[in-house]
Amino acid sequence: MAGRKKSATGQDESPNTRATRVLIVDDHELLRNGMRLMIGNEPDLEICGEAEDEAQAMQQVHQSRPNLAIVDIGLKSGNGIELIKRIKAHAASVRIVVSSMYDERLYGERALRAGADGYVNKQDPARTIIAAIRCVLEGKTYFSEEFTNRMLERARVCGKTFQDSPIDALSDRELEVFRFIGEGLATGEIAKELHLSSSTVDTYRERLKTKLDLKSGTELIHEATQWVLENL
Repeated sequence: MAGRKKSATGQDESPNTRATRVLIVDDHELLRNGMRLMIGNEPDLEICGEAEDEAQAMQQVHQSRPNLAIVDIGLKSGNGIELIKRIKAHAASVRIVVSSMYDERLYGERALRAGADGYVNKQDPARTIIAAIRCVLEGKTYFSEEFTNRMLERARVCGKTFQDSPIDALSDRELEVFRFIGEGLATGEIAKELHLSSSTVDTYRERLKTKLDLKSGTELIHEATQWVLENL
């Protein structure tokens, strides 16, 4: 009878037991380090790659073939919501948990629509990310009770769409521009962050004014700044 396969540490390893490969996408090295150590302590989980922006993340998806990705919303370059869409388009079986400083009320539904399976706020206890990983690997979703109830209420009204505020009606890219405006970035700076032309950012500014029923750029800046102060 053939002997059982030995791992690199000399321990018996069942041929049917393979560690879940986890990719960490976050632009803060300190947070990546902490997450790597915590996940690395789980015997059935292993870190197969790390990335700080959208481009690096997709490279890791192609090379490392993760089973699960932990994705932040705000990245060094690119956007977590768009990254989730790209990962799902390339490898639909990859489970995705969002780990973000942004409140679930702001990005939870957008992340869900993009293909995320769970959402964890970085202010939650550290072990929450492990609970979320376990949950989504079982084929379930991991969102707060408040968020889940909100989604059920939307389903209850027979598919009728409604928004809690005009901000909810913004597209993912429009919300991103709106957030940068609220954080004090000028048009050129926003264009650089999003890899867009300044004229395209100006077009988004006009769309935002129309959708939010604002009369001027000054009103837009005030509205965006107030939103950032209240929500981020």
